[in-house]
Amino acid sequence: MNASDDTSPADALDAIALRPGQEPLTAEEKERFLARVRSEGRTLTSAEMYAIFGPPPERPETAPDYGAVAEMTPAVIAEDRLERLARDFFHDIADAPHAPPLVRGVIFDFGDTLASLTRPLAALMTEGARAAEQYMRSVGMTLPDDFYTRIVEARRFAEEKSAEEQEEHLADDAMSFLLQFFGYPASRLDPAVLQQTVDIFYAPEMTAWKLRPAVPEVLAALRNAGYKLALLTNYNCDRVFQRTVDYLRLRPYFDLCLSSASVEYRKPDARFLQIALDHWDFLPYEVVVVGDSLLEDIRGGIELGAQTVLVRGAGQAQVQLDNERYAGEIQPDAVIEDLAALPTLIHAWT
Repeated sequence: MNASDDTSPADALDAIALRPGQEPLTAEEKERFLARVRSEGRTLTSAEMYAIFGPPPERPETAPDYGAVAEMTPAVIAEDRLERLARDFFHDIADAPHAPPLVRGVIFDFGDTLASLTRPLAALMTEGARAAEQYMRSVGMTLPDDFYTRIVEARRFAEEKSAEEQEEHLADDAMSFLLQFFGYPASRLDPAVLQQTVDIFYAPEMTAWKLRPAVPEVLAALRNAGYKLALLTNYNCDRVFQRTVDYLRLRPYFDLCLSSASVEYRKPDARFLQIALDHWDFLPYEVVVVGDSLLEDIRGGIELGAQTVLVRGAGQAQVQLDNERYAGEIQPDAVIEDLAALPTLIHAWT
């Protein structure tokens, strides 16, 4: 008797009728038998399956349906941008026989790039701090002896924090913070007195700046050649910086004069330099950044994507030390000893 089709092989063996005198298989014997059957069995090959059942039906190939393709809208490029692309990259389609120069703008640093101090900064700060202390006493403020030394210390600390955090700590804030420790919180301090104190502190320094050789001639030459000029510097009091610009009669040469105090971030943060590009609507490769500091000016220009020029020949001791330290890491596009060489250099880059 045959086992049912829906029974397992083991159950089928149990269902087989035994002849007289025949003993049923033990569980162990059944397992050995089934294992031998499984090991000797095999599946049909593809060729045998095709011989028995025939090849599988071919599936009809259907083309993918992408739907209706709309006509693309052509990109709109402003005429002046198209002319600049043709001029700077696709010279074979530029129809102007005398294309304008690649460089269109120059961003200058101030201290030790265009101007240098005629006296040591430490002496200028001491002189200004003494005058500021005397002024505060004259308006009735009670201060400890030699308070001027704390004014100098507060400024140095604020400048160190600015360099470390890459965020400008303002001169007014540093002075206000200092006075809080001596009984003059902001609620008790006249804002006009605070501002006047800071202005007196910076006055000796403001009038100690002197333009470096050939600066007016260089700026005039660049301006007359059609370049846009900007003056962007790290300085913690913008009104003092603006007065210094006017004192040195630099403003007529520049489209833009800004200190980091006006935006509260500083070089090498490329956002500071980007202000000039946005003002001019220029691209980074159309601008040259000129300064005396590898760490601030040149690194900022590189991060911006501009060309860079390092000016040597002046500089504070810390800047010179930093330049030596980072000379192998930060590479300007050019180095000049005399600012008078700048117009020729920029012309060569065109």
